[in-house]
Amino acid sequence: MKGRPVEVMSLLLDLANIIGGLLLATPLLRRLPRVGAGIGQVADRVAPWGWIIGIVALVAGGFYLIVHIFSGPHPFHFEIVGIAVGVLLAWERLTTRRPITTSRHGEPTGAVMVIAIFGMIAVLVGLQGLVTPG
Repeated sequence: MKGRPVEVMSLLLDLANIIGGLLLATPLLRRLPRVGAGIGQVADRVAPWGWIIGIVALVAGGFYLIVHIFSGPHPFHFEIVGIAVGVLLAWERLTTRRPITTSRHGEPTGAVMVIAIFGMIAVLVGLQGLVTPG
């Protein structure tokens, strides 16, 4: 499968992984000296629309998962991570339950830390997808 629509879907998947990963990693990134506060402010502004990024990640990841299951060679980690990012970002819209955001003391621990680390992995996967040919 080649062509402009497939290239656009690939770019959407990579960007959704990067932006969604940054949104998921915000509790961890806020702890960085000098830049954490700025990252937190940007994430607070973008967070209300995070579910849209999640839907884009779900659609693009699902598209590539279906394509790679039926026409090969095999499913790749790009689409698996994209689907997971999509589910995590769209969790409140899908289930009507509040997502896990912070611990009682404001420190990222437990499930919040796991999601934040997964967000960092999603950013790396998205960056890898941007530089991977084909």
